[in-house]
Amino acid sequence: MDRRQFIKDLVALAALAPVTRIAAKAGADGDKSSDITEGLQVTRRPFRNTAQTVPLLGFGCMRLPTLDGGKIDIETVRKMVERAMKAGCNYFDTAYMYHGGESERCMGEVLKAYPRDSFYLTDKMPVWFAKEADDIERIFKEQLERCQTEYFDFYLVHSLNKSNWELAQKYKAYEFLSRMKKEGKIRRLGFSFHDTPEVLKTIIQSHEWDFCQIQLNYLDWELYRSREQYEVAAEAGVPLVIMEPLRGGVLASLSPDATEILKKAAPDASAASWAFRFVGSLPNVMCILSGMTRPEHLEDNIKTFSPLKPLTDDERKVLDEALLAYRKKLAVPCTACRYCMPCPFGVQIPRIFGIYNQYKASGNRWQFNSHYNSLPKSGRADSCVGCRRCVQHCPQKIQIPEMLAKIAEEVK
Repeated sequence: MDRRQFIKDLVALAALAPVTRIAAKAGADGDKSSDITEGLQVTRRPFRNTAQTVPLLGFGCMRLPTLDGGKIDIETVRKMVERAMKAGCNYFDTAYMYHGGESERCMGEVLKAYPRDSFYLTDKMPVWFAKEADDIERIFKEQLERCQTEYFDFYLVHSLNKSNWELAQKYKAYEFLSRMKKEGKIRRLGFSFHDTPEVLKTIIQSHEWDFCQIQLNYLDWELYRSREQYEVAAEAGVPLVIMEPLRGGVLASLSPDATEILKKAAPDASAASWAFRFVGSLPNVMCILSGMTRPEHLEDNIKTFSPLKPLTDDERKVLDEALLAYRKKLAVPCTACRYCMPCPFGVQIPRIFGIYNQYKASGNRWQFNSHYNSLPKSGRADSCVGCRRCVQHCPQKIQIPEMLAKIAEEVK
């Protein structure tokens, strides 16, 4: 991590002091601060140079709580959304394929209990689902119907990389979505991104974008070239929404030696809070998404963001030390996004990588054997046939078949 750049960002952050006021609700393009003043209220940031503010903590809907069998636990979601709204965390981010399409339906059902002008609803266009240009409109209409809404506050062209950007151009996705924006069905138009800073620069310069969503955390700051991506967006004046601030949850449960370093510095702070504060210390960050699977995740996040306190220089050194300890244990840079799924041969790719990473971090071989052997035989690493379909969809560019082969050999 570049320390000089980080300090420059902290200085710049003073010009973007967190907005913590509780404002009256305004029109669709205006401020949507919570009108409930009880308890903690999360830090808010202004959207560019407007009166509109956005909560720095966003509610990610990719990893919603589930019941046995994988069905979304909608009652728990209702309670978590109610708690989030009371804390001013009113930015909800879903997508067409999350939970097999059930995430959009769930959020549409839950959020209809609230006035439409009291929350932000964000969705995304998966261009790789389209076979022809007309599919872009079909998918968009389906999303509006699933979410039981007439418009999206924020909308993104989903998961752009070089190949998906070519598809977006082929099907004229930007042109259609711009038309939807003029019709009031989209209020802010952006894109989410998984590729190199060079590709990001090309996409940002191609059109007028209201915002951009990238993967950024203290592990990926250099590893995934997130620092360079951040700089590209900042220089273009495009505010950022951040995904994977916890790297798929791995930065919330570090290796024992890395955890001990953080606990020694701040005994009452969670590992997750360190990761969120790192990202929130960057001035061009508008919102940080967290996929909060359990109510306790939400409570810890509200505590961290009410208000969010930027890292001090001394805390930065502590985080550097913990990162160094953790990187020695990292095995597979998987974020459990599940874009590689379903595997046509039934291999449970994210589950295998999660079990393996936990083993490498903890050294607990018994736990690894127990979890690995609980997988069905068809879902284990040695069932991979090397078709490489998964590699095409992996945002982290993991050579999945080779890694599965390595794990299968180690299991032997």
